[in-house]
Amino acid sequence: MNNEPAKSENPNVTASNFIRVIIDEDLKNNKSNGRVATRFPPEPNGYLHIGHAKSICLNFGLARDYKGVCHLRFDDTNPSKEDVEYVDSIQEDVRWLGFDWGKNLFYASDYFENLFDFAVQLIKLGKAYVCDLNAEQMREYRGTLTAPGKDSPNRNRSVDENLDLFNRMRAGEFADGSRTLRAKIDMASGNINMRDPVIYRIMRASHHRTGDTWCIYPMYDFTHCLSDAIEGITHSICTLEFEDHRPLYDWVLDVLKTPCHPQQIEFARLNLNYTVMSKRRLLELVTNKYVSGWDDPRMPTVCGLRRRGFTPESIRDFCDRIGVAKRDSMVDVALLEHCLREDLNKRSPRVMGVLHPLKVIIDNYPEDSSEELDAINNPEDLSAGSRRLPFCRELFIEQDDFREAPPKKYYRLFPGNEVRLRYAYYITCQSFVKDAAGAVVELHCTYDPATRGGSAPDNRQVKSTIHWVSARHAVTAEVRLYDNLFTSEIPGGASAEADWKADLNPDSLHVLSDCRLEPGLISAAPGSRFQFERVGYFCADLDSQPGKPVFNRTVTLRDTWAKIEQKQKNI
Repeated sequence: MNNEPAKSENPNVTASNFIRVIIDEDLKNNKSNGRVATRFPPEPNGYLHIGHAKSICLNFGLARDYKGVCHLRFDDTNPSKEDVEYVDSIQEDVRWLGFDWGKNLFYASDYFENLFDFAVQLIKLGKAYVCDLNAEQMREYRGTLTAPGKDSPNRNRSVDENLDLFNRMRAGEFADGSRTLRAKIDMASGNINMRDPVIYRIMRASHHRTGDTWCIYPMYDFTHCLSDAIEGITHSICTLEFEDHRPLYDWVLDVLKTPCHPQQIEFARLNLNYTVMSKRRLLELVTNKYVSGWDDPRMPTVCGLRRRGFTPESIRDFCDRIGVAKRDSMVDVALLEHCLREDLNKRSPRVMGVLHPLKVIIDNYPEDSSEELDAINNPEDLSAGSRRLPFCRELFIEQDDFREAPPKKYYRLFPGNEVRLRYAYYITCQSFVKDAAGAVVELHCTYDPATRGGSAPDNRQVKSTIHWVSARHAVTAEVRLYDNLFTSEIPGGASAEADWKADLNPDSLHVLSDCRLEPGLISAAPGSRFQFERVGYFCADLDSQPGKPVFNRTVTLRDTWAKIEQKQKNI
């Protein structure tokens, strides 16, 4: 085993990761015989989001860097909320992010018989009992943060009675919710999680793997630690909300004297501004149709980010940059977008697309003529080569690239001004046409034939270069412009009672149905990404069909995070 300190796959990242310090020390002391085994344990009750991506990158990344293993284990102990749809989507997302669990795919349901036997052991040790209190009574007996709890009237049942009742619970003799199995710990503990927590409950629900075999199911806290122990996990990494659960994690393993006792380590979960990442809230957005589905490109789900056009490399880079800390903090979504831009800038072919078309007629260009001009596919990757763009008398440009009465320092088209058409010619606006409502609908320009390719033989300079598409050859496309789903950095604010949905952004989606793109995009494959020059990065949507492309705006060209970083460097 190589005990050298592990490094991230991203050599440019120096973000803190205290967990690596712990593992380095464990390896130095030959703890767990020098093994590193982590796990990613999702509950199959929803789709993964960017917060899960942080955990995936952390757990699989540690296993990779320390030449260990990372298990993918579904904690499927609540069949009333679980579905094989979620199981399949989780596996797809983990693979898409670039990680592979190999042969190490597990389910908590694999251990249902083992877990039942462990519960029986606790009863025999006098450390668990069957309780008849209902949920409301149990809350009453539990106490508060400042007041100790009260013992259940059933706490001192004999071992034999508890074994009999527990077996009858399994046999289905009792109604749902009528009895539970509770660990016998300390009702006066300052940690409410240690006040005789429930470890089994009666629930008649068909399980996606075990069907109707079981009518009792173990609770998460009981299942999780024992599943880790059964699998030989060395470092059980979870988010900070489980810190108060760690004493129970250790208590179960200590009382049962399991040969493997993993170390639970908590880290701060990802909080992203202008976003919600509660599974309950995300489910509500989908169920109440505030979004089109789990993969709506405005959603922070992995499938939503993928559909919007995010790359797995950009998400892994983002997770590396934010680091791993012990204290909760808010991460600016601008950093996520910055990581995406950096990645897309290197790999995305450049194309030209006009989102708000304005017709341009070049009066001195022959009416029936056309030609092809060379255009570079990606200046960041010259090996990507070039393409041929058709050019003719009638073009489309962006409406914003013309002003009848230009403001100060406006250098694009206006009457009498000359600009460069990207890869084409210099043109000068001579006149324009308005419709009955007073809107400019057509420009009449002249071109200089000597400026083919975008440069003048007399070296005269123009102050603006604009993009265009040939009207005769252009592809009509639908383009969906996405923005933050919420208008507030913290939807609903700090109050748990506030209506977080009141902060939904009514302008989070604009659909443009008459965009004009260069002809090569007519059959863009869903998922293919491009930079529309001067406009932003776009991805062909799943709704695209041959001849009817649909594009999602992945991210704009503006990069606020890059400006912040540059400002910090200059301080």
